[in-house]
Amino acid sequence: MHIGAMNERFALQQPIRTPDDAGGATVTWETVADVWAHVRPISGDERLAHDQLAGRLTHEVWIRHRAGVTPAMRFTQGARIYEIVAALEMQRRTRLKCLCEERSL
Repeated sequence: MHIGAMNERFALQQPIRTPDDAGGATVTWETVADVWAHVRPISGDERLAHDQLAGRLTHEVWIRHRAGVTPAMRFTQGARIYEIVAALEMQRRTRLKCLCEERSL
């Protein structure tokens, strides 16, 4: 894949957990970086969850290699949220292929 194929802008986010007074935690998302990406849809399906129809799409999101990307992170693009399932180093550590899921469509 050539660098010109990365033509979509994404925000890479990480979770920030803040303890609450009830012994749990509140999760907020902090943007780590804005990155250029190439997105390729892989598959999609619908399932019945909690008496509602829920959609799920899987995607490959390619970005330039970046250290520290983990499955706890996510990408956002406007209102769309891509949860990272796996981050795979590709092409001699010049590219990172992230397998992502987009839910609640």
